[in-house]
Formats: sequence, C-alpha cells, structure tokens
Amino acid sequence: MMKKTSMLVLFAVFLVSLSGAALSATKIAYVEVGKVLQESPQVKAVKDKIRKEFAKRDDQLVAEQKKLKKLKEKLARDGSIMSEAERKRLERDIIARTRKLKNAQSEFQEDLALRQNEELGKLRKVIAEVIVKVAKRGGYDLVLESGVVWANDKVNITTQVLKELKKR
Repeated sequence: MMKKTSMLVLFAVFLVSLSGAALSATKIAYVEVGKVLQESPQVKAVKDKIRKEFAKRDDQLVAEQKKLKKLKEKLARDGSIMSEAERKRLERDIIARTRKLKNAQSEFQEDLALRQNEELGKLRKVIAEVIVKVAKRGGYDLVLESGVVWANDKVNITTQVLKELKKR
C-alpha cells in the first residue's frame, strides 16, 4: 500500500513538472477588442456610413419634434382664447402627432440598432481575421480577448492589430 502511494505521488510530481514545462513554452497574447472597436478606421467608416444612411430620417424626426413643440406652445399660449372646439381639435392633433412621433422614433431606433449590428458583425469578422494574422506572425499559441483581469504590456498585441487594420 505504501509503495502504491509513493508511486502515485511520484507520478503526480512528474505530471506537474511536465505541465509546468509545457506551459512555460506556451506563448500567450491579449487583445483589447473594445479599444480596437473604438480606434480602428473601419469602425469610424461604418459609423459615418450609417450616419449618412439615417440622416434623412433623423432630420424628419427632428422637424416633426419642432412642429409638435410649436403646437404645444400655441396651445399653452392661445388655449384660453380659443373656442372649445378649436382647442379640443388642437389637443387631439397634439396627442395624435405625439403618438405618431413616438412610434417613428421607436422604429428609427430599432432600424438603426439592427443596421449597426449588421455592419459591426461584418467588421468583427475582419477584426478576427486580423487578430489571427497578427497572432500567427508573432508565433502565439493562444490569444485572449475578454475576461482578462490583468495582462502585461508585452503580451498585449492590440497596437499591432490596429496597425494591421489601418493598412487595410
């Protein structure tokens, strides 16, 4: 029994030393994907593209908000001197416009979020390809991107990834 226990202990020590040697030879890197998404020229281009794509609808919503504000100001200013029928008509118009505007704003936000997610999904694929390229070129065995509490600057390849993205 004593012989089996000592053999198990020796085997465990052997495995620990073997795994320690294997881990010391592993080259690990870290990428701050959030920083890449903030600073890459592709992300800025996508944001500009989407801003232009949605500018007309945004301008229409702003114009409708201004009209609604003027109608509310008119009601507040002239409501007491209006006829009952005219005041009720204006109140109903304000309610209907408010409801329509809220629906349009909600639809706008949903469409904008969907479009941004589409474009960022495409861009994440490009970023992943660049990370793999930089990792292979640097001879890394493992690249981490999130959930890292701390990483030494020498294993942070974010700058290299950004440089590669700027070349594209």
